[in-house]
Amino acid sequence: MSAPVAAVRRFNRFYTRIVGALDEGHLDSPFSLTEVRVLFELANREDPTAAEIVAELGLDPGYLSRTLQRFRRKRLVTRRRSERDGRESHLALTTTGRAAFRQLDRQANARVAALLADLDDDAQRRLVASMQSIARLLGDEMDVSAPTYVLRPPRPGDRGWVVRSHGELYAREYGWDQRFEGLVARIVADFVAGFDPARERCWIADRHDENVGSVFVTGDPTRPGVAKLRLLLVHPSARGLGIGRRLVDECTRFARDAGYHTISLWTNSVLTVARELYADAGYVKIREEVHDSFGAPLTAETWEMRL
Repeated sequence: MSAPVAAVRRFNRFYTRIVGALDEGHLDSPFSLTEVRVLFELANREDPTAAEIVAELGLDPGYLSRTLQRFRRKRLVTRRRSERDGRESHLALTTTGRAAFRQLDRQANARVAALLADLDDDAQRRLVASMQSIARLLGDEMDVSAPTYVLRPPRPGDRGWVVRSHGELYAREYGWDQRFEGLVARIVADFVAGFDPARERCWIADRHDENVGSVFVTGDPTRPGVAKLRLLLVHPSARGLGIGRRLVDECTRFARDAGYHTISLWTNSVLTVARELYADAGYVKIREEVHDSFGAPLTAETWEMRL
């Protein structure tokens, strides 16, 4: 056996252990790793056929058929006959199936976050670059456009980016005036002035060395033991990649580990996508009020979750 072959096999053994490929239930779930991959394809494709999933994952058609039968018995998947070709059926996750996938997705994000937790920003970039190199050298044609991103601490200039991006995006998408940008600037300035690394945190989502998202966790000075999730943002160029959900999950994990008993946030009813993320993560709306702070009639909402 040549040295390169031995090195690749050694890496394979290492990585299958890291990702839990040999676990009976992946991510402590009732699903195998292959079944989780099938759920991922169903969640991230628009009405796929079984043939498309077979081609994407390189599965045996009979194995996939048995897997889909198990999913249907558990009411995770529905099947609809294709109008274009009666021999084909389109597959989709049910509400139960989507809930199961969201839970698995959150657990997978948490496991990867734990793997990266002890790596600094430079080490994370080198790790991601190495993974991209492996994929490219082994013929992954989608590598260049893959939705790769990392969450990292802010660098000099990133806090200004948070203020500018909030001002630009909310003016363009919702017509909010400069008072909103001023509010964001005050929140960021207060965060910097009183930063407590044991109790507060900021993450920047970085995709291909470009800022595409942010979120902050701060303490609530009026309510001991309560954390506040603030300034969640995902740039339009990176929406649909799961970055928003990942940022919310990181806030929850950090707040719990930091010893807070509750995490709270303030949002507005027009921010429908963000509100869905909060609901999926377990937040509950506890209060709402009408205001016109940013030049338009709005309904503000306070959401909270016990940790």
